[in-house]
Amino acid sequence: MRRQAAGFTLMEVLLATSLLAAALALGFGILRAAGATVARGEAMAERNERIRVVSQFLRQRIGGAQAIAFGFDAGSGQALRFAGDAHSMHFVAEQPAYLGRGGPQLHALQARAAGQAQRLEVGFQLLRAGVALPASRPPEPLADGLADVEFAYRALAADGRVGPWERAWTTPQALPMQVRVRIRDARGAWPDMVVALPLAGAGMEARR
Repeated sequence: MRRQAAGFTLMEVLLATSLLAAALALGFGILRAAGATVARGEAMAERNERIRVVSQFLRQRIGGAQAIAFGFDAGSGQALRFAGDAHSMHFVAEQPAYLGRGGPQLHALQARAAGQAQRLEVGFQLLRAGVALPASRPPEPLADGLADVEFAYRALAADGRVGPWERAWTTPQALPMQVRVRIRDARGAWPDMVVALPLAGAGMEARR
């Protein structure tokens, strides 16, 4: 009876404290791992949604390119209907009504440096008598924090076969058959976007 009334020994108290500390550490570790998993899942979902929205916009705008002149070549006098290189693209398409005044407008897609990263922007210009008017507002950002943005183009060759991808479109009086968009961010490459232009070749014969 005297021994039972004495309570716990020092070794028993230390052992219980150690077990409690180990259980708390394990619990905190599980909570931290669960929080990190949730954060990664949210970041992945946010990235996938951004890819979906940007891809949908680009497919609709590029796929809706029209064979409408937005300027004239100073040397040849030929109408300019599509201009593009590896990092910029100009063409006429219907502007979405939710972005302002609707109707055919010159679309200017361009990748610009933004600090250590790149930003994909789109600008809109009204047309008058086949000439683009000065922009009334700055370009709209489509995606920030990108590692690289690259455009490529191809058309039908003289033999009727699909030509190779080119980093610059050299026949501005006509629309290419397809446009490819490649984008990379800090997490890696986005799925390639290959957009077919229904009005491809308008304004010219098959390229030779």
